[in-house]
Amino acid sequence: MRFARPATAAAVAATLLLAACGTTDPEPTSVAPPASPHTGHSASGSAPPASPLRASERFIEVGLKTPYTPAAPNGGTDEYRCFLVDPGLTESAYLTGSQFRPQNAAIVHHAIFYRLDPEQAKAAEKVDAETAGEGWTCFGDSGVDGQTAWVAHWAPGAGETLMPAGFGFTMPPGSKLVMQVHYNLLGAGAGGPGSDASGMQMRISSAAGLKPLETGLVMAPIELPCEPGGTGALCDRDTAVADVGKRFGADSAEQVQQLNQWCNKGAPPKPGNTQSCDQPVEQGGTVYLAAGHMHLLGRAIKVELNPGTAEAQTLLDVPQYDFDDQALVPLAKPIKINKGDDVRVTCTHDATLRKQLPQLQKLPSRYVVWGEGTSDEMCLGILVMAPE
Repeated sequence: MRFARPATAAAVAATLLLAACGTTDPEPTSVAPPASPHTGHSASGSAPPASPLRASERFIEVGLKTPYTPAAPNGGTDEYRCFLVDPGLTESAYLTGSQFRPQNAAIVHHAIFYRLDPEQAKAAEKVDAETAGEGWTCFGDSGVDGQTAWVAHWAPGAGETLMPAGFGFTMPPGSKLVMQVHYNLLGAGAGGPGSDASGMQMRISSAAGLKPLETGLVMAPIELPCEPGGTGALCDRDTAVADVGKRFGADSAEQVQQLNQWCNKGAPPKPGNTQSCDQPVEQGGTVYLAAGHMHLLGRAIKVELNPGTAEAQTLLDVPQYDFDDQALVPLAKPIKINKGDDVRVTCTHDATLRKQLPQLQKLPSRYVVWGEGTSDEMCLGILVMAPE
């Protein structure tokens, strides 16, 4: 499914978490969420064992063979690091499930796996060779030219996820993957964050005739003023946007402006706790799973189809958002979306949480806009679907 959106939004959305895989048969297994919905990036416990293999499936392990120690650039507290991994595929296959294993869960905010064709894999090898250390920094996208497709992800609360029976992400022979890991270093102790050697167990099917899956994103701007009583230079919106650009690059600052122009139809930004955006569907399909992504200030997220019309349907409704419970949710019944339909995402954030959460309470007050960091915010709906 494709949604119309500005070019910079499309580029940044590719990295902002959360490509996904899911199932309708059985439901995904998730690590149990903490008692509080706002504990602030809890370390997850041991993942449950994988479900039994289905017909024509096998497991392939990919990930870091050499541990990596993250270091946030540009004075920030987050690093997005990309690593090239090779599943060794010699024939056409489908990715029908995945289970990411965050080895150092205390600092892993999310992980995304982007599929590369053989030519893109060569480009990634070049980027890797030209960068010191393991992998390369990749705010904004995979760091590889051309359109890459994400085929798996992990975020707190997700266990193993299975595709619906008969569906999968296509994996041509020679395909490789970029494993993007977002490291959140806000909670690192005096001894530093430590190293990480995360990886993923891929569920690969050699069966012919499976229907391909894609992931569609709908996103809205963030315009959250400082909490009551909050003061400081970063409470000024322009200063806060410039700070996002300093930490993550000029494209990230441009993303903030483009989202506002797109969603508000050129009107000035509207500060407030709740923001929404309607995005027209450019290519239809059938939606099987949905999820929402915000950061630590998130309170609620909702994704709707054709709101305010006789055809209105709710794709996702999370009235009490929990950062540590971000597993994909199978729809009770698959929902068809047509070209020309509108999809709306609405998010509510709470600036007062900045002074309540251990990872944020020591940071200066700020006007919060869309940004890649854990101390920034997002409003992102994720729809896993089979295109027409």
